[in-house]
Amino acid sequence: MVKAIVIRKTGGPEVMEYVDVEVGDPGPGEVRIRHAACGLNFIDIYFRIGLYPQPLPGGLGQEASGVIEAIGPGVVGFKAGDRVAYAGRPNGAYSEARVMPAAILVKLPDAISFDTAAAAMLQGLTVEYLFGRTIPLKGGETILFHAAAGGVGLIAAQWARALGVTMIGTVSSDEKGALALAAGCTHVINSKTENIVERVKEITHGKGVPAVFDSIGKDTFIDSLDCLSPLGTMVSFGSASGPVPPFSLNELVSRGSLYITRPSLPNYVSTRADLDAASANLFEMIASKKVNIEINQRYALKDVAQAHADLEARKTTGSTILIP
Repeated sequence: MVKAIVIRKTGGPEVMEYVDVEVGDPGPGEVRIRHAACGLNFIDIYFRIGLYPQPLPGGLGQEASGVIEAIGPGVVGFKAGDRVAYAGRPNGAYSEARVMPAAILVKLPDAISFDTAAAAMLQGLTVEYLFGRTIPLKGGETILFHAAAGGVGLIAAQWARALGVTMIGTVSSDEKGALALAAGCTHVINSKTENIVERVKEITHGKGVPAVFDSIGKDTFIDSLDCLSPLGTMVSFGSASGPVPPFSLNELVSRGSLYITRPSLPNYVSTRADLDAASANLFEMIASKKVNIEINQRYALKDVAQAHADLEARKTTGSTILIP
């Protein structure tokens, strides 16, 4: 038996139960992994509250690192004792150990610690696909990135700096603004005290930006569109404030024939080749010190309710991990 977080109904942080569960032997294509650290991400909240449905009772968490304890029939490329990490479904990373598909695992280079991997996989791979494939940034562009002091945001600021991209980041406090600037943002906008659209127009001399990366959702959607230059692209990759409400396509044409996309990590790492290439790119950025993973919060797994409450209240900065 191992400890794990289980939910039997959707709701607030209190629905997460810290219980004993049975972990069996891995079946075909599966491995059993003993977790060293687990990642905390906003998508976990979406599943907990029911915005993203899943069968119940069920687990939570899509990101962790650890050591393979056993492998099932047909697994190739991995063996017991390998240091590994993963980001993706099925849920269940909030646990001391679990059986899971080998298809989403990647081997960890010696230079990447378990804590760093657990904090970096989902958020880092998100930045990798956003900047490398959703809108391939070459350097010289000016972009707007919401929640620049969050886990994804701080990685994005460093990645943008390494690419030679001017990143305007939005934050919710002056303290978070200082973090975003230190990470690599060229400009920050405090959304609590400044008008986002006016400041973006001021920074860009009225032109707007060719791309906006928005994980906030409902509260920032229209502002994001208004910050774009004609033919610009809105990348909506999260819903921290709630899902974007239905809108008319005329909202895009009236602002200059805009584009909009709603990407998701699983579509960008659906093959072994894509997963390995994206992970290698991420690990190289970390090993070369171009990107430093800021783990600013650590919670014991049993204290996950507090971790969720702090994340929802926007009390966290950078990355957060859970220690089994």
